[in-house]
Amino acid sequence: MGPTQESFPKAVPEIDGPCEEIWRGGPSFQTLLRRFAMALPVCALLVTLAYLFVDRPVAFFVHDHHLNRIAALEWMTHTAMAFDALASAIVFLAAVRLAFGPLTRLERTLFAAALSLMVAVAFEYYLKFLFGRYWPETWVNDNPSLIRDNAYGFHPFHDGSAYGSFPSGHTARTVALLWVIGVAYPRWVWLCVLAAASVVVGLVGMNYHFVGDTIGGTFLGAWTGMYAARFFRVAPSVGMPAGQDDGTKPEWSADGEFRIRQSSPSLLRRTRDRERG
Repeated sequence: MGPTQESFPKAVPEIDGPCEEIWRGGPSFQTLLRRFAMALPVCALLVTLAYLFVDRPVAFFVHDHHLNRIAALEWMTHTAMAFDALASAIVFLAAVRLAFGPLTRLERTLFAAALSLMVAVAFEYYLKFLFGRYWPETWVNDNPSLIRDNAYGFHPFHDGSAYGSFPSGHTARTVALLWVIGVAYPRWVWLCVLAAASVVVGLVGMNYHFVGDTIGGTFLGAWTGMYAARFFRVAPSVGMPAGQDDGTKPEWSADGEFRIRQSSPSLLRRTRDRERG
């Protein structure tokens, strides 16, 4: 007599049929909310410490040593805007691709990453209005700044380009997109971290943003990225090597579970072996 269903480890997903398995898409939304609630005061503390002790010294150091003349630093900041254009193209191509069938896991990951970036941009716009922070230097529309006018601080609920330093939109865009990719393909996390860090270094090194701005942007991007990755269930499924695209096709079931329909021989073989015990 073969083992019962209860004898299998809980990490193994239940099989509703020979061609279906439940996608375990990462932590629950309740867990994400708890993590957000714990991380928010940490982010606020870090931004406050940066505001009091880090932002001004770093901005003056960059200005006094003419670091913003280094072309490589400026090029680092362009990554975020490239992601902007890429995200729009991905959403358009995904809409076309869906006319011919469900998205593959890789396509779904890119789609989720693009939407994560767009959500981060939407939040960023209103957060800039909410916090209303002056910029480190004057570089657009004769904006008041720390370096030129000794204008430093937050002015809540002020609109206009002069008050758009916090949070960093470039950082939020970059982290929001790369976070989803890192969750889906853990082997490439190091590359995602390196790309995001290069954007932050470029922004601070060019005096486009304060250090605290990039902390806020990182938090915003990570938050949208975590939710997008969970909502679209991009994390590797149970038993699938990280980074492998197994050709799965997602669909929502009647009970609200996100299921993966797949007829690959490997899945059928694993299912039959399990049924035989």
